Amino acid sequence: MSVELWCLFGAMVLGLVHLSAASFTFKAQVGNRYTVGARDEELKPTGVAARLDRAQRNFLETFPIFVAAVLMVEHLDAAGVLSFWGATIYLCGRVIFLPLYAAGVPWLRTFSWNAATLGLVLVMAEIVV
Repeated sequence: MSVELWCLFGAMVLGLVHLSAASFTFKAQVGNRYTVGARDEELKPTGVAARLDRAQRNFLETFPIFVAAVLMVEHLDAAGVLSFWGATIYLCGRVIFLPLYAAGVPWLRTFSWNAATLGLVLVMAEIVV
């Protein structure tokens, strides 16, 4: 399996980590009674739970593009240096982004987002180069 596909698998696992972290911290905040119910009252997470919810939504904004880019590279048999490093940088940037966002670290979080986005652009560039 290619590095790009391994990075895609890693991003899938990271997606589950995002989902679990956001869900469990919100549950800890509002209690089991609310989370197992119909949720007719629309409670909003706050603090760390809110940051993890926003981090998850942020991840979900780029993940489908990453999936499409990696699958196109694989389908076109176009894997190369750009897609190798791009997929690796994307995954590393997204992994670093989660704890930085949860901790509320502003500049390093933005840098990790920028790195991940650069990685995504590199994978996409491999398709057209």
